[in-house]
Amino acid sequence: MAMTTRVLSVTVPVADQDAALAFYTGVLGCEVRHDVEVWPGARVVEVVPPGSDVGIVLLPPDSPLPLAVRLGTTDAGAAHARLAATAGVVLHNDEVLRWEGVPPMFHFSDPDGNGLVFLETDPAGPS
Repeated sequence: MAMTTRVLSVTVPVADQDAALAFYTGVLGCEVRHDVEVWPGARVVEVVPPGSDVGIVLLPPDSPLPLAVRLGTTDAGAAHARLAATAGVVLHNDEVLRWEGVPPMFHFSDPDGNGLVFLETDPAGPS
């Protein structure tokens, strides 16, 4: 089975989340998927074009959340173990994060330094 099942979202760095949200919804016609403060100072704003499964996460460059492409996997633990054994990969989490109310996930960088996040998703449908 493939480790990566789908692209869930991509991050676009923005200077002002409210202004970006207004542009992406009011001008580009995207719909809000999430607009939540996951902890103080860490707001996730995600929009999605109508008919698309892939979201756009609007984050300020200094966000404590990773500016990354978010990928789906059916087994975050197995993906973490495989990447831990892969030369050139930098794991930003020592283990899979398992927080109540959110899917198991972890952040890493590929050998070129690109930020990626794996989120465990149901193989039957989008997360």
